[in-house]
Amino acid sequence: MEKHTHRFVEEYDGLMGFGFSREVDEKTLTYYLQKFSDDQFMALIRGRMSDKDMEALFDFLTRLMKQYLTEEEYHRYFLKDEEP
Repeated sequence: MEKHTHRFVEEYDGLMGFGFSREVDEKTLTYYLQKFSDDQFMALIRGRMSDKDMEALFDFLTRLMKQYLTEEEYHRYFLKDEEP
């Protein structure tokens, strides 16, 4: 069974935009990140990104996870180390 899911981007049909409300911002961010992480899109963009931009993106995402996740959450939700 696959560990990763990207259902939100397939099912969401609500408002898209930033700055309307916290709820819309959260949903828009989820939608964008799931679109961004699509295998075909990533294959296209990562080949065009500079080393500097790839490092900046990696560092930014790592910083967010360190700031907002506990060690246990990181392993459970990001690495998917634990069985549910």
